[in-house]
Amino acid sequence: MPASSPPPATAATAPPGGAAAPTVLVVDDERNIRRTLALVLQGEGYQVAEAPSAEAALELLAHGDSPVDLALVDLLLPGMNGLDLLQRMRQDDATRELPVIVISGHATVNDAVKAIKLGASDFFEKPLNRERVLVGVKNALQNSRLAREVEDLKAQVQARYEMIGQSAAMQRLFKEIDRVAPTKASVLITGESGTGKELISRAIHRLSPRARGPFVRVNCAAIPRELIESELFGHERGAFTGASGPKRGFFEQAHGGTLFLDEIGDMDLAAQAKVLRALQSGEICRVGSEHSRHVDVRVLAATNKDLSREVAALRFREDLFFRLAVFPIKSPALRDRMDDLRALADAFMAAFCNENGLKQKAIDPVVYAALERRSWPGNVRELKNVIERAAILSSDVVTIADLPEDPHENPFEDDAQGAAGEGATAPPAPGAAEPSAGAARHEPERPRLTLREFRDRSERRYIVEVLASLDWNISRAAVLLGVERTNLHKKIRAYGIKRGEAP
Repeated sequence: MPASSPPPATAATAPPGGAAAPTVLVVDDERNIRRTLALVLQGEGYQVAEAPSAEAALELLAHGDSPVDLALVDLLLPGMNGLDLLQRMRQDDATRELPVIVISGHATVNDAVKAIKLGASDFFEKPLNRERVLVGVKNALQNSRLAREVEDLKAQVQARYEMIGQSAAMQRLFKEIDRVAPTKASVLITGESGTGKELISRAIHRLSPRARGPFVRVNCAAIPRELIESELFGHERGAFTGASGPKRGFFEQAHGGTLFLDEIGDMDLAAQAKVLRALQSGEICRVGSEHSRHVDVRVLAATNKDLSREVAALRFREDLFFRLAVFPIKSPALRDRMDDLRALADAFMAAFCNENGLKQKAIDPVVYAALERRSWPGNVRELKNVIERAAILSSDVVTIADLPEDPHENPFEDDAQGAAGEGATAPPAPGAAEPSAGAARHEPERPRLTLREFRDRSERRYIVEVLASLDWNISRAAVLLGVERTNLHKKIRAYGIKRGEAP
């Protein structure tokens, strides 16, 4: 090797018993400094890799035998200098988060400022102090570990609130979320209980420019009427009995972010008026205060009630309804997205096993078919509860025996045959004449229609009535009936309904 060529990068050297110790990369063109730092760091149990130049360091970072946990970089290097190396590292996804400590013997304050702006964890001046180096390395590694843990926790939280679905109903929902999230528009999310209205609100917040701001959820139905104003807008000390100090309300807590008013349909009319004022003016007033406070809040609201009917019944303010429903979103019921049931069941099973330290369990295909036959009035929340119960009861594979009985099936059983086998006689109906002695017993006459047949006929008749009243406009009929347009089409085909048919 020519004398002018820099020595190659040196692979990490592990101290005895330090196979799992962090690896520190020392980048300096002076061999004695690299050697001194290596001895100091190895003496504390670290593994050390050495590079005499920025180019050698980049090669080692890209193709080294073991990952690097921290880099000590000299500013004055032959060829590419330390600041250029730091900038290259911050542009590469593999090293963007790698903690870097800059060292130099001739650096200026300007150099130090540039290094910190590029993301350096610390700045050491030569000659190096042993204790200063060890404390700086320890702190940088600890801060890096804490940052990774925070990111992991954020990822876990985000996974918990991830929306799952490939059905047509969910794809339409995703498109609506993508369109409204970047705007400042208020959103009213409607749908049955258990359909995931909070997940929709969190998705809107996560995709909005306010994603770094707070997301504050308020369950309006859970706050007593006499406390709702204080909870929403806060209060000052002495505003009422028990107000021992000032308190920020939910609007102030959500400043710069998103306020999610869940179950808005249960809010008291007096509180509705104050919420409307806050939305219109962007100002709130704490209970017991005479001064207004500016708040920058995006409001999302959700309800399982028909707010238009609540407005007609004078239980909800019409002006607030129109203020909230700038962009209405309907959360689809599980029965309208049955194509997603298997993916949902698998996701709930995996999440429950992970959270509870259980071995991952498979689900028998027969179980999927049984779940798809259920009506699911509790929607996705009910499915989640069923899967978690099955996970607890099952062994390696969830079977039919692990599923709870469907509480929504007809609870009455025909036990006449069993009673007859025991020689028992069903009691006569109230007011019925007792059979004469020796009279022949006849089986009770079966009803002309089963319950399902009666329900289907009633549903068919009502659909025809609604369609006829709307001049057979299917889109408007679907809105009035509270079903998806595609589902209404399916029912029309299933019932053989013809356009112009008389009710």
